[in-house]
Amino acid sequence: MNLLRDQLISCLKEIFPARFHSRIFLVGGSVRDLLIGRSGADLDLATALSPAEYGDCGFHLVSGRSTAPIWFRHIPELGTIEITPLSAVSDLTSDLTRRDFTVNAIALDMAGRLIDPLHGEPDLQQRLLRPSSSESFNYDPLRIFRALRFEADGWCLTADAKGLIRGRNWNELLLKKPVERFSREMLKALAARQPDIFFQRMLEFQVGTGFLPEIFRMPDIPAGPLIHHPEGDLFTHSRQVLMRVAEQSGNPLARFCSFLHDLGKLSTDPTRYPKHHGHDQAGFDPARSLCDRLRLPASYRTALAWTSRLHGTLNLWQELRDGTKIKTAEQALKSGLADILPLVAAADKEGGSVPPGWRDAVRIAGLSNNELGIETATLENLPVNKRSGYIFQKKVEQFKNRYLMCA
Repeated sequence: MNLLRDQLISCLKEIFPARFHSRIFLVGGSVRDLLIGRSGADLDLATALSPAEYGDCGFHLVSGRSTAPIWFRHIPELGTIEITPLSAVSDLTSDLTRRDFTVNAIALDMAGRLIDPLHGEPDLQQRLLRPSSSESFNYDPLRIFRALRFEADGWCLTADAKGLIRGRNWNELLLKKPVERFSREMLKALAARQPDIFFQRMLEFQVGTGFLPEIFRMPDIPAGPLIHHPEGDLFTHSRQVLMRVAEQSGNPLARFCSFLHDLGKLSTDPTRYPKHHGHDQAGFDPARSLCDRLRLPASYRTALAWTSRLHGTLNLWQELRDGTKIKTAEQALKSGLADILPLVAAADKEGGSVPPGWRDAVRIAGLSNNELGIETATLENLPVNKRSGYIFQKKVEQFKNRYLMCA
């Protein structure tokens, strides 16, 4: 920790003139990460400088829609530096008290001294999330999802934190906040050690019904006939699939698709329970709508929609014609799912595995005309509307002959 601290302070002293040093403090997650021996990607500072002094040091003012203005600068060697302005050095304790949790309410001055008025260091050692004040979530209710994201990474909410969350209905206040902030916390949780905890806690605390209403319906919907889904309800099934995929991949997109792969089952007529015929088709449009609502990247929109539609196809892989296998592999490649789709299909049931021949199908689906042995002259002699079919047939032939080719 001492070496990291000294290196970091040395870098900051190069950015700010010596006359500013007594008014500059490292705060928040930067200090937290430093104390646990981890080097963070960005730096958080609290400083009592004037606008002119910020400008002289190369910082620019950024105002958010739902957050306080900050001064910003990116330095390649250090990453992004964000500064919360203080009116005076004496306001530091007040600033720390307004932060979310005691582990994020520790400051470090340029002499290397810790400032810990809320006694966050013992909580840090125990990985406890204790609110900095009883108003912590009132200041910003989206801090609740930050807490759940931390829990997904092995931290624990204290009893008073749980009490504050359960103490009121947050959903009306949450809907006044930009949905992008919820999505950022969700995506970070999906990259954590136990991403399923984030969604489990949402249900337990009944928070986020306006952001992700789909998961609050899942506990009341059967996953399928008990002979195939002894786990019972759709939420439990979805959580189990997420857990299995998380063991195999750290990719947040793969984990996201695994958790919501059965979105189409929410559209099933209850009179047809426990079966969900056609749920793979039914989930396609709702998947795109969900991603649009959460302002997620286009890659998430495409991947979730096609995971919903194709995961059932992979579950029937052994029964498919070779042409259907190649079409499925082509669509998986086009949707960025070549590695994700077999993971989800394998995780869809306990003890599942990647469908045999899937990797061959993907490899052949991605072959160029030259690799398929198709001459340009041959295509030019075909009617335009016949060319894609001819190329496809060559892929199917390669797929059928793959074992002979390897013999």
